[in-house]
Amino acid sequence: MSETAPAEPLGQIFRRLIGATGPISLMHYMGESNARYYASRDPLGSAGDFVTAPEISQMFGELIGLWLADIWIKAGREQPVHYVELGPGRGTLAADALRAARRYGLEPGVHFVESSTALKDVQLATVPGAQWHHDLSTVPLYGPVLVVANEFLDALPVRQLVKTPDGWRERMVVPEGERFVCIAGSQPMDAAVPEARRAAPDGTIIETCPGAAATIYEVAGRLTEQGGAALFIDYGHDRIRDGSTLQAVRAHLKVDPFVNPGEADLTAHVDFATLASIAQSRGCKWLGTVPQGRWLRELGIEARAEALSQVAPQHAGAVRTAMERLIGEGQMGALFKVMGLAAPGWPDGAGFHG
Repeated sequence: MSETAPAEPLGQIFRRLIGATGPISLMHYMGESNARYYASRDPLGSAGDFVTAPEISQMFGELIGLWLADIWIKAGREQPVHYVELGPGRGTLAADALRAARRYGLEPGVHFVESSTALKDVQLATVPGAQWHHDLSTVPLYGPVLVVANEFLDALPVRQLVKTPDGWRERMVVPEGERFVCIAGSQPMDAAVPEARRAAPDGTIIETCPGAAATIYEVAGRLTEQGGAALFIDYGHDRIRDGSTLQAVRAHLKVDPFVNPGEADLTAHVDFATLASIAQSRGCKWLGTVPQGRWLRELGIEARAEALSQVAPQHAGAVRTAMERLIGEGQMGALFKVMGLAAPGWPDGAGFHG
């Protein structure tokens, strides 16, 4: 039997493509890099490249499950109801959330939207019976949807526009020595910039994420038509701002995003301000966008940590450390935001109006 040859490094493919057809967009570079990265590995956990909130503590998923159960009960317990998670990682969050929700009578059908075949087997082992979807289009079109997306939007490729003396241009990528660099493209892009921001000084960078916009547009439409609620949890900002936020993480360290494409997780901050307006444009209720730390505190994470510590005193220190990591201002508490959406006529969810 012949062994499968190792995949050609993505950097070589990019160099050949750019040599043949010219610079590629930063959005193309990020999209292809992450497609290669996620297709080839389980990136989560201490042995991977980054750790997400559900992997830090069961409290995170449990509180999300309680939030979903609470809003579903207040909305009238409509059946059938669907739990839909975008980019469910190892299924840890779903397992914790569904276990907590079940105590309050919420036992939804489970739907995972995932493009990584490397993670699919792990997810189905963690949450047996989950149905797997490549995108939202095959998720049932009837009954309320309870949508959760934790650290999903940040990995979607961003498009960057830069103001030059000749007007707005898309940022393109070309090789330079051992790495890649960004240059301004040749095509005018002024029409793609909101009028209020066109007069910015030269050198200003505007970052947009068409994939995140499309995701919110589709989820908001589903909520409006079917009922339900959604939580989008990610690091980002709740006010529109300028500048590049592109970064890369490998083995829990920040690395150069323009070296060894496909070997690190490329992410960008989520523009929650723009996404909230997109959701509202579809008639969906925007419940608010609040810091993760504040949201978890309002949902009772401190009481939950105390209860866990009493049940297992030997783990009390680890429980407190995990809680601090989730809510601490200098850790995930302030940088990470929680955006809540709900169907028109559904109640406001807990934690957004404190």
